[in-house]
Amino acid sequence: MNSPSNPIYRNAVAELGAVFERIDDAKVDGAVEAIARARSTVVFGGGRERLQIMGFAMRLYHMGVPVAVEGDMTTPPVGPGDLFLVTVGPGEISTAVALIDVAKKAGAKVLVITAQPEGRASRMADEILLLPAQTMADDQGTAKTSVLPMGSLYEGALFVLFEVMILKLRDRLAVTPEAMRERHTNLE
Repeated sequence: MNSPSNPIYRNAVAELGAVFERIDDAKVDGAVEAIARARSTVVFGGGRERLQIMGFAMRLYHMGVPVAVEGDMTTPPVGPGDLFLVTVGPGEISTAVALIDVAKKAGAKVLVITAQPEGRASRMADEILLLPAQTMADDQGTAKTSVLPMGSLYEGALFVLFEVMILKLRDRLAVTPEAMRERHTNLE
């Protein structure tokens, strides 16, 4: 039976903590400011990263920030004044690269969150937020550093990063917890 005192829990939590000891908080603040200034924000992530960024979009909605998740039928077009926020931990996936190209050609600003800043998606971005965590790009052989499988460390770090960004953005926009709660669905 596993218990909270089991070393695997401590290792996983310590790895998450180590990610945030290496993050550039000024870059996080820059990402928060980009969202605050955007006319609207459209978010994209693939696989499990998509699950994390969808949760982030929900919290942005709770704050009254104009937001959409790429791929939803209600996603508006992007253009000047808009932000296309993409998470692509491994640095490149073909869908992200194609969508970034479309957003840039339409005049939207592109912010990429990644663990692999040398990837193609980062080279296309206007801004990069480095989240220094293991992804599927470095989860094998001598590159493997995490007890967690594949890209789980990056995905877990995304959750924490997004929650901290919400706290910072809530302060930046002067949104109260009560106002956020009022925007929560009543259809649950």
